[in-house]
Amino acid sequence: MSATGPTAARSVNDGAGPLLVDADAGSRDPAIKVSSLTKRYGEVLAVDEVTFSLDVGTVTGFLGPNGAGKTTTLRVLLGLAEPTSGEALVFGRRYGELADPASRVGAVLESNDFHPGRSGRDHLRALALAAEIPSSRVDEVLALVEIEPAADRRVKTYSLGMRQRLGLAAALLGGPELLVLDEPANGLDPSGVHWLRSFLRGFAEQGGTVLVSSHLLAEVAQTVDQILVIDRGRLVASGRLDELTARGRTLEDVYLELTGGTS
Repeated sequence: MSATGPTAARSVNDGAGPLLVDADAGSRDPAIKVSSLTKRYGEVLAVDEVTFSLDVGTVTGFLGPNGAGKTTTLRVLLGLAEPTSGEALVFGRRYGELADPASRVGAVLESNDFHPGRSGRDHLRALALAAEIPSSRVDEVLALVEIEPAADRRVKTYSLGMRQRLGLAAALLGGPELLVLDEPANGLDPSGVHWLRSFLRGFAEQGGTVLVSSHLLAEVAQTVDQILVIDRGRLVASGRLDELTARGRTLEDVYLELTGGTS
């Protein structure tokens, strides 16, 4: 996977792609690099000097209580909000500076960003047209997220879990290298959660990178390689999951200790 473009890449598609995978495993920018990121809304300090970086090919859980600053951090990362100070880069650039953002980053921050009268297929076709993505990709992503039987139904008839899958399909349209997902398991039944876990692991194994915000600690513990914990706008922990949960501690133990028992 190239940090500057697909000049030395090959296309793969074996269940979670296609992705652009760099043929040269040499030096490259981190998938995400956040440096001293601060965001204020008036007197409210939403994000306070947050710094972290994510290597390509990893799945990272982004944890914290409601209002801790997770969504604000993701919005700045995706160019939906301007930082007060510091920076948030994807593949070495600000999101707005990416030449073809749909092929680099796929994101789901809302599970209800759909026209209720459109079918799932038509929703994806409209997004593909706007991003100049071939319409044939719509059928591919519908198959990837396993909602083909419901593709021609109106979105207003979809369950929350089906809307989550449709949102993920939209994020995958451009064959991105990075997925940024906010509570993607919300509304999924146990089989859907199992499917999502396998999908995200497969995506990373192909060379993709995932940053996933979630409150489902038990599920996060089965899915991610590393953890970021934010509380009151400040990053209070970061590291590999196995290191943070050493000596018999669970992720829940670590999380509650770091956030003062707030959930």
